[in-house]
Parts: sequence; C-alpha cells; structure tokens
Amino acid sequence: MKPIVEQHIAEPGLVVLDITGADEDTVRAVMAALEERWATSGIGPVRRDPGEPGVQARIYAGVLRPGRDGP
Repeated sequence: MKPIVEQHIAEPGLVVLDITGADEDTVRAVMAALEERWATSGIGPVRRDPGEPGVQARIYAGVLRPGRDGP
C-alpha cells in the first residue's frame, strides 16, 4: 500500500481511508457504500499481504462533496 505523505491541503474534508476486511467482497461493498455517500476515488484494487489474514484497500474521499446518491 502506498504510504500517506502528510501535506497541507487547502480544502477541508479530504480524507484517506484504509479499509481492512475478512474478504474481497466485504471490502468492495464498503467502498461501494462510501462511493454512494461521498465523492471518492472509486472502487480500487484490493490487496492481500502474504501470511496476514484478510484483505486491504485504500480509498480517497471528499466528504464535503455529495456522491451519486448523496444530499
């Protein structure tokens, strides 16, 4: 997973979410639900670390901007 580089962001409400779940279907469902609520980077790749349980994904979201079905 790409490291998060701290920097000043002029616009409030931008977030990076690291999602960990038991399986790919669960993680993709979470990303899809976030995409409906906020403007996000979309459903991204899911990765698995060898020898570690579960899968992970990263999604970027603008929580002040409505998504497809948002307010």
